[in-house]
Amino acid sequence: MHPQVRWVFRCQLAVTLAAALIAWMVLGVNAAVSAVLGGVIAIASAFAYAWRALRPQRQAGADARKAFQAQVAGEGYKFAVTLLLFAGVFKGYDQLAALPLFLAYAATVVVYWMALLRQQ
Repeated sequence: MHPQVRWVFRCQLAVTLAAALIAWMVLGVNAAVSAVLGGVIAIASAFAYAWRALRPQRQAGADARKAFQAQVAGEGYKFAVTLLLFAGVFKGYDQLAALPLFLAYAATVVVYWMALLRQQ
């Protein structure tokens, strides 16, 4: 895996854990679990994107069209994983605290966006 992708995942994990700690201190255990679930949804969707969009092309000089198609497919995977995981969390976790879930998700996604701006 590319070092920048690993950096994104590490930063997303750190934000998720920070959000869970804050939620636990302010609102309790169910809020912390909800925050962890929100962060995990964002991390899993980013992983789905990276797995699909960034895997090596079969031929050495893959053209721009194939690279674009891989990016579009990666976004599709990301969207599907996000939808399925949110549905699973809402269906399967009875003590869900929606605000910490969405705030942790949003904060973790912002890390992903900021990584796009990061220059090395």
